[in-house]
Amino acid sequence: MSITVTVLDDYQGCCAFLDAAHELDGSDVRLDVEHRHLDDEALAARLADSDAIILIRERTALTRELLTQLPKLKLVVQTGRLSSAIDIDACKALGIAVRDGGGSPIAPAELSWLLIMAGCRRLGGYLSRQAEGEWQRTNERLEAESLGHAVHGRILGIWGLGKIGALVAGYAQAFGMEVVAHGRESSAGRAFELGIEFEPDRHAFLARCDVVTLHLKLNGETRGMITPTDLAAMRADALLVNTSRAELIRPGALLDALDAGRPGAAALDVFENEPEGASAYQSHPRVLATPHIGFVEKDTYELYFSAAFRQVREFFAG
Repeated sequence: MSITVTVLDDYQGCCAFLDAAHELDGSDVRLDVEHRHLDDEALAARLADSDAIILIRERTALTRELLTQLPKLKLVVQTGRLSSAIDIDACKALGIAVRDGGGSPIAPAELSWLLIMAGCRRLGGYLSRQAEGEWQRTNERLEAESLGHAVHGRILGIWGLGKIGALVAGYAQAFGMEVVAHGRESSAGRAFELGIEFEPDRHAFLARCDVVTLHLKLNGETRGMITPTDLAAMRADALLVNTSRAELIRPGALLDALDAGRPGAAALDVFENEPEGASAYQSHPRVLATPHIGFVEKDTYELYFSAAFRQVREFFAG
């Protein structure tokens, strides 16, 4: 009798065609792939026959309410590290095993740098207006036009100097930027190791930087920690980049801050309640938005799914 393993939210239909899929060769696993993002009501019916679920990061939350409707479920595998998307206590109570894997900082660090460069040069606006037939314009209204700028000689603020932040710091230094770090004690220690200046005062840090990029883990302490007052401390010509988690910022605070003019612009890869929650940002004239693709590239997917498929095979092998 085959084991049904369902992969959720494979938007690009790629997981079954990865080299990692060979981890399942010779097993009794039937791979079942869902490409759409489903709500809880549809999920309960869709997963009724699933023995295992593989989550692609936090695209779908497994709540207690949903898990109690899945009596066949024996295993949940999180690609990458465990997150709040899984109700761990509910899984324990229901006898559902949970596994996670590792990751690499390279792809999200590279996307962060891409957004820094693109945001500073107003690339989103130029591409949007060019698609409408306008040449060398970033805005439909001439009075709203603004020139982009080079990054060389400017100040990059890195809030959270972990593995990703450290890579971004190296890219910035290679392009001639001055780098300043902010965060907790661990960031201060890493800054000392790397020879990077550390600014402990939050508002002094935010007021000083041309670009601020967020590289913080989301947990109970960091959720909503960036307030309207913090955003107002940024300069009117500053760029805020977020490839970490949208929930680091108080709900609604960033859109209000952009409308108020501080910071001047944002480049974002993460949003609340994805994918629907991205729409308000994608239509904002001061936002460059990408659809949460920080980890969405072949090397990372191979890493994620080789671990996930191996864990499935080993679990059901006993």
